[in-house]
Amino acid sequence: MKSPIIATLAVLALGSTAQAGPHRMVAKAPDPVVAEKAMEPLRQAATDCFAETVMANPKAIREARAGHWYEAAGITGFLCRPEVAAMIQTHDRLFGAKTGERYFKGAYARHLDKQLAERLQPMLERKALASAEPPAEKVSADESAPAE
Repeated sequence: MKSPIIATLAVLALGSTAQAGPHRMVAKAPDPVVAEKAMEPLRQAATDCFAETVMANPKAIREARAGHWYEAAGITGFLCRPEVAAMIQTHDRLFGAKTGERYFKGAYARHLDKQLAERLQPMLERKALASAEPPAEKVSADESAPAE
């Protein structure tokens, strides 16, 4: 009776030692293509949200005109919390706990600066040019007024 019990305990002990030892299975890094497919739409949604909210807030627009893109996004960032949370959670799921927050503050922040500059700079320039011209009503009234 002792032999089967000892044999079972020995097998269990070897199995737990193998798991705890240096040859233990380590979580495999995700395939970069699969990870990018999962992250791209989330990154895009967050960036779209930041771009829209910056252009809707006068204080954020002032920061953007000064070239302070990350600061401009920070002013309205709370409105994009759901998009950012989804991106961080997916990154954590793919690459491990707490990696999403580091990604958001590092690589994504650099991405956001570039994306906002590319998307919003042309709109800010057009708005500045448009506001420098007199209103259309004033121009037509001046043209129709008799010269003295």
